[in-house]
Amino acid sequence: MNWIEVVKHWRSLPAEEQRRQALACLPRKVARSMAFEGEQVDQAMLEAELTRLTQLSTTSTPSSTS
Repeated sequence: MNWIEVVKHWRSLPAEEQRRQALACLPRKVARSMAFEGEQVDQAMLEAELTRLTQLSTTSTPSSTS
């Protein structure tokens, strides 16, 4: 798959799937960035925190009031 096909595939995904995939990559990116700066961080802890935050945001959606 070349980069054009990858972009087309990404754009064809529903917004929620794009969000899920983007968020799933964050812990690894943060851990690698911190390691590059010489500050090790536990990737498992970052993944757990992301899970906690995403569950919190889905359970605490604001109700619409008229």
